[in-house]
Amino acid sequence: MPARPPILLRIVLLSIAFVSLYSGCSAESSTPSTTHDLRRLEKSLQQVSEKPVNDLRLKRNSSVKASAPSKPSNLKVPSQAVRAIYVTSYVANGSRMNELIDLVNRTELNAMVLDVNSGIALTVPGRAGGKNGTVKPIPSARKSAEHYREVIRKLKRQNVYLIARVVTFKNPELAKAVPNWAIKRKNGTSWTDRNGTPWVDPYKQASWEYPIALAEYAATLGFDEVQFDYVRFPENGVKVDREVKYANTQGWSKDEAIAAFLRRARSRLHKVGVPISADVFGMVGSSYDDMGIGQKWKAIAPEVDVISPMVYPSHYSEGIWSIAYPDLSPGPIVKHALSDAANHNRKLNGKGIATAKIRPWLQSFTASWIHPHQKYGAAQIREQIAAARKEGIHSYMLWNSSCKYPEFKT
Repeated sequence: MPARPPILLRIVLLSIAFVSLYSGCSAESSTPSTTHDLRRLEKSLQQVSEKPVNDLRLKRNSSVKASAPSKPSNLKVPSQAVRAIYVTSYVANGSRMNELIDLVNRTELNAMVLDVNSGIALTVPGRAGGKNGTVKPIPSARKSAEHYREVIRKLKRQNVYLIARVVTFKNPELAKAVPNWAIKRKNGTSWTDRNGTPWVDPYKQASWEYPIALAEYAATLGFDEVQFDYVRFPENGVKVDREVKYANTQGWSKDEAIAAFLRRARSRLHKVGVPISADVFGMVGSSYDDMGIGQKWKAIAPEVDVISPMVYPSHYSEGIWSIAYPDLSPGPIVKHALSDAANHNRKLNGKGIATAKIRPWLQSFTASWIHPHQKYGAAQIREQIAAARKEGIHSYMLWNSSCKYPEFKT
């Protein structure tokens, strides 16, 4: 077996491999050139992915200790598998929403993931208590926001399990409203990603209050669960680290900061009886590093109720796990990815550490920018679901940024 690359090289490759590939859960933002770069670099990472997960060494840092998620008596944990589709706020507010509700009623689907602060935002950053007051999410008075809230109430009346998607650290509105919370370049100016978007610095603990308060507001609207997306540092971490000066007064690693945020969020949301989940890159379940973005399985899984790796087959490299064309083999890709993730959990459980349930994001879009590719319809969705079930995972979420889903039966 070839020797593993040095740890620094692996971190560099992992970080670069995900430049502009993902947008939170979104796979639609990928470009052909980005995908080819990913595939080339992932080939170098294949031996990292194939190393048995049970070789994972758990290192404890005394400043940030993982703890088993608390289970208060009022915590509303679903009694059955959660099978969801993603719905943007714009689609939720439009005429197509009735079609999606009908789809849920006709199939095994029983849940929806809805945006809270993306698109039609239900709140806006505002200062409570005057100019020097705390920045909090203030409910929007716009007609579109009020209509959106009525849609949420309608879904609750129909017993749809509702998951609030909270975009966490890639929040340009918050970064602009409170420039002191934004990631800063070494010269003190605000850093922006390649698309010109500013990010909130995850090391800035003062900024954590906003997404947590937003999650609490979502709970008051009737959401059954809060899902933190973009709960990470910017991708291409090695390059970003050269450009910025983080407000890391605690001396934490990136994964320690992300874990500490989720621990605080879990504590707050559990008090109101709402479980939390976190979206992670698909390769997080098969890797050992934080990939330069602060997402490390052993740091996140003990801090949330549900962990959701984005195991879209189109996002894996040709030849990974001896699978020639991943997009053409959704079942084997999902099976291998979730097997690795489950092995992570088993290793942690063996050390007495409670871990989150695994609920993956599955691909329900056609990755037309890669070659060869196939159209993803009902058959491809069924194949991914069946692969997950073979790994003992019966919950899933389907992603399509245009919210167009085929009717399928499993």
